[in-house]
Amino acid sequence: MRPEVQAFVHVGPLPDVDAGEEEIDRRVEQLHAICGPVTAEEAKALVPCFGPDDCYGAAWTLLHLIETGPNPVLTTQPDLDVNEWHHRLYNRAVFGGLIQTP
Repeated sequence: MRPEVQAFVHVGPLPDVDAGEEEIDRRVEQLHAICGPVTAEEAKALVPCFGPDDCYGAAWTLLHLIETGPNPVLTTQPDLDVNEWHHRLYNRAVFGGLIQTP
């Protein structure tokens, strides 16, 4: 796994929109340091990095970065209580024809 991905994953999930400007800027900078495409290992490691909201669009950037890797990352429907971004990743794979649903 590349060091920039490891650094991003190590810090944990994206903050919410109530976080300080410095924290959000730092995380966005870390995110932008990761060039796609990502590997399957990197994509799977990035999935838990979604925060509770869209973090001023950073979550969309993370989602698109994950999608540069071998798809689909999530192959089974996430539980209802899982982060909404996991549902978005899964649903985008279904709607894109990457996953066949029963």
